[in-house]
Amino acid sequence: MNLRLHGAPAEGVPRWAVRAAYAISLLVLPSCLWRIGGFILDLPLLEHGPIPPDRDPASLDGWAYILTLSVLSEALALLCTGLVSRWGEVWPRWIPALRGRRIPVLAAVIPAGLGATVLMVFPYAMAMFACGLTIRGDRGFGLVTHGWQTAAFWVSYLPLAAWGPVLAVLTVHYYRRRRAG
Repeated sequence: MNLRLHGAPAEGVPRWAVRAAYAISLLVLPSCLWRIGGFILDLPLLEHGPIPPDRDPASLDGWAYILTLSVLSEALALLCTGLVSRWGEVWPRWIPALRGRRIPVLAAVIPAGLGATVLMVFPYAMAMFACGLTIRGDRGFGLVTHGWQTAAFWVSYLPLAAWGPVLAVLTVHYYRRRRAG
């Protein structure tokens, strides 16, 4: 498989790893589209009720927050392709002092490992949400869906639960491959 959307795959990277790295951005995309559609475009993906007086409208429901979260999520998902690409092993030419030098293994493994660990909390957060609770266990999250809206929500967010485990597998593979080479 010779995908070149994010640079050539590094030497010795198996096809399954390249596919997994590219799949991460597809796992994240449905939730980004759901958030943008439901909160920014006001599509009928959820019930839009009044904002409680004790909550700042820009803190959770603000369009800037939703758009930033969605763009940042997708950018971080695309960054995962560095674990299988040449640019994830050698500093690019446009970085003056480092160009052409090998990237230290731990410079990629530590952030990717921390990211995978944090993302492993996501299934817990989804279970809490399904029970109408916040991550801390408080009642009344405030997001209400019914019927097809609930199905659309779960179809959009369940793939996101795989991001952490897939990233963890790619991180371990990157570490082993780079240490062996």
